[in-house]
Amino acid sequence: MNEYDERSRHQGAERARKPNKLKSFVSTITAGMIGSAITLAAVSYADFGGSKQLQSQTAAEMSAGSSKLAVSPASAKNSQGSIADIIEKSSKSIVGITNYQQERNPFPREQDNEESGSGSGVIFKKTGNDAYIVTNNHVIEGASKVEVSLSSGEKMEAEVIGTDALTDLAVLKIDAKHVENVIEFGDSSSLRPGDQVLAIGNPLGLDLSRTVTQGIVSAVDRSIPVSTSAGEWEMNVIQTDAAINPGNSGGALINTAGQVIGINSLKIAQNGVEGLGFAIPSEDVLPIVTLLIEKGKVERPYLGVSLADLGQIPDMYLENLPEEVESGTMITSVAPGSAASKAGLQEKDVIVAIDGEKVEDSSDLRRYMYKELKTGDQAELEIYKNGEKKKVQVTLRANTGW
Repeated sequence: MNEYDERSRHQGAERARKPNKLKSFVSTITAGMIGSAITLAAVSYADFGGSKQLQSQTAAEMSAGSSKLAVSPASAKNSQGSIADIIEKSSKSIVGITNYQQERNPFPREQDNEESGSGSGVIFKKTGNDAYIVTNNHVIEGASKVEVSLSSGEKMEAEVIGTDALTDLAVLKIDAKHVENVIEFGDSSSLRPGDQVLAIGNPLGLDLSRTVTQGIVSAVDRSIPVSTSAGEWEMNVIQTDAAINPGNSGGALINTAGQVIGINSLKIAQNGVEGLGFAIPSEDVLPIVTLLIEKGKVERPYLGVSLADLGQIPDMYLENLPEEVESGTMITSVAPGSAASKAGLQEKDVIVAIDGEKVEDSSDLRRYMYKELKTGDQAELEIYKNGEKKKVQVTLRANTGW
């Protein structure tokens, strides 16, 4: 049972929480996690890819035949020749991805797979008979069939190995006999604003496959809150002015050494706004991709509650709270037998801190749990129960969702 309210399952709300993280610009922004590239708009989601356009961006690669993902310094000296040489080599590892979903035809008594959207992907590993592709989860989410288009023009069905909606990453597998090139990861932690980068993907569909755009790293460690099918999350991203368009989602952001340092995933679309694209850093991609290959999922600590932030709750339900309590998140339901249930948490309890760290909203609670705690850990929650402040010890359990 998911602990967060998923009312906006197919919409992403993106706003930066800190003054230096676009707060004034995207605080009310919404983004579509399904639809070409995830796009941020100042007032509403701009789906410029159309209902048949899924945009994905992927970045990740290892050396062929290796069983472990390899990472090279992002600042590695360009030993591969000119930019054109780098692109020629790297583009062979970029694929187009088409999402087919099952739709009922009211006349024939059968179900047909119809194209629902398209995006991009990166071949990052080849071992034995298998080759692996990383892309965005929103590119393949809901698919009954996923088709991959290689640089040679060859098309084939791919197997979905694992997905993680929260980080918007997914791994696909195809037969290695079709693959000649893989691309290696670079170290995104060494990136600096001003570093030159290149984006490769399939904007507006496969007709413009392996389009290349050039730019620089505009900023690192940006934080963009998004709504995913697994709940609210604050995504750490690289900001770039390299053009990212519908269909680029899941494609590669590479450095001048020809290494993937990010997976293109988001952009801001608004009249008068240009050059605001975002990619998931390779340092965040690597551990998730590794888990998806090994286990097919990402296990996270599980509390077992649904939550609503105080700003979403009518004042009549907050009458018992002291006036000084202006932030926190209220429990709206508790899963039977969950960690929360065993700790005595109940509906209408308001969580204001975890392990001494202030909880402004549900995203704060989620972020702390997922980054600082693991399954089996004990956490101390500071709550208000019937207006009375209490501390509760909770032993966290494992779950693939929130």
